[in-house]
Amino acid sequence: MDIEVFRHSSIKLVGSKTIYFDPYQISDDYHDANYIFITHDHYDHYDEKSIKKIMTKDTTIIAPACLREKISTITNNILIVEPEKTYYLTDITIKTIPAYNINTNFHPKEKSYVGYNVLIDNQWYYIMGDTSKTKEALTVITDICFVPIGGIYTMDVVEATSYINTIKPQTAIPIHYGDIVGEKHLAEDFKRLIDKEIKVDILI
Repeated sequence: MDIEVFRHSSIKLVGSKTIYFDPYQISDDYHDANYIFITHDHYDHYDEKSIKKIMTKDTTIIAPACLREKISTITNNILIVEPEKTYYLTDITIKTIPAYNINTNFHPKEKSYVGYNVLIDNQWYYIMGDTSKTKEALTVITDICFVPIGGIYTMDVVEATSYINTIKPQTAIPIHYGDIVGEKHLAEDFKRLIDKEIKVDILI
């Protein structure tokens, strides 16, 4: 699987399928997405201009209910998801994990925002969305975890490293820093604190 993090939380996976998560400020016209996953409706995660640069007429967009009306204006190929559900598509399996803040109210649990643990090409990829270290996230078993580290709206480095060292994926990839929030050096701080048996890929 080829993995690219464009900036912030904007991710592209290319394997047997091409999948994007929270595309944001995409500069090129790719028009190659099989699936586009959106975690929630904030501007830095739902960027319609970027979506239009990567989608085709056959692209399926997966998103929580808060985005149903917006997405329906650009495509009918929509899968609306709820937290703590499993969805089986032709070539991928999707588990939705609640994404919310515990001590702040930027992402309330009642909004039903989600992270996605996706099985494709025999590996699980967990894109957490904007979240704290929640009890639901602590139950996730995954191979590669995209973990927010920027703080304020998500976990900070200390919380993120504690989380990764607890669930122990094969690989951790820090996101949600170096742009809107969180200095770029945070990635190196994160890597230094992660248990040595866990690989850290810094892609921003």
